[in-house]
Amino acid sequence: MLPYVRARLFLALPTLLAVTLVTFFLGYLAPGSPIDLLVGQHADPAVRARLEHEYGLDRPPLVRYLDFLRGALHGDLGRSFSNAGRPVSELIAEQFPVTAFIACAAVLLAVMLGVPAGALAALHHNRPADRAVMGLVLLFVSMPAFVLAPILMLLFALRLNWLPASGWEGVARPAFYLLPVAVLAARPAALFARIMRASMLEVVRQDYIRTALAKGLTHGAAIRRHALKNAFLPVLTVIGSSFGYLLTGSFVVENIFSIPGIGYESVQSILRRDYPVIQGVALLVAVVFIALNLAVDLLYAAVDPRVRLQGAR
Repeated sequence: MLPYVRARLFLALPTLLAVTLVTFFLGYLAPGSPIDLLVGQHADPAVRARLEHEYGLDRPPLVRYLDFLRGALHGDLGRSFSNAGRPVSELIAEQFPVTAFIACAAVLLAVMLGVPAGALAALHHNRPADRAVMGLVLLFVSMPAFVLAPILMLLFALRLNWLPASGWEGVARPAFYLLPVAVLAARPAALFARIMRASMLEVVRQDYIRTALAKGLTHGAAIRRHALKNAFLPVLTVIGSSFGYLLTGSFVVENIFSIPGIGYESVQSILRRDYPVIQGVALLVAVVFIALNLAVDLLYAAVDPRVRLQGAR
């Protein structure tokens, strides 16, 4: 297993380099200068020159990119142009826990809703329960977050006045994040339900299920002991990528609900041309994607002993 992990980590390096390269030069090619937002377009040239030198903007792009890579290796992602020049790593450390909490809660909710719904649909194949579940799946797969969020906000916050429309008061105040978590979880829950239904339909037709029933096991016991775990494996493989989707999806949801996570900060940084923050967040998201995919692969092998990873042989 260890050689496999080493090989995956080695392959991740080109991906991380590509992410940093594309993010850096897209920021460099973007029109305008962050100095314009700090001092205005008509500021004293001497002041502009001093600020450009202070933030390293007067150096060649390749030198700045290499400096960024060198700093990233030591945990230094540079200083934010806005936010009073605070270190980017400090900003991310402050805001990432909020985003991670929202994303984890959404994944948990999606699994709790999607997996049982998919199993229920499969066990009632072509009956009203199956059609109802698949109708909801189609609805939530088709509905983007920026459409669902205002609908839930209008209904539960403005119409019924059950929940606050926006804001963040910490994890101890769930009323403030119930709606964002529900919006983020809707699409992954629908995907999990669809995958679980298809997988369950295939598993219940396998010979080992018929053998278990022939040995006298009840249908419910055969489903619980043999079908559910094997049918869940395809869902497990998409949970990691879904978590990545939720991290990027939080960019929209955090801005709609005014949640101070990295999604909210990233959008504000794009508007302010705060390139160091954008680069730092892009690098962080890439690292999280790679780590989650690796974790899912290892977990898949641990759950299903039939799986033999090539590197473990």
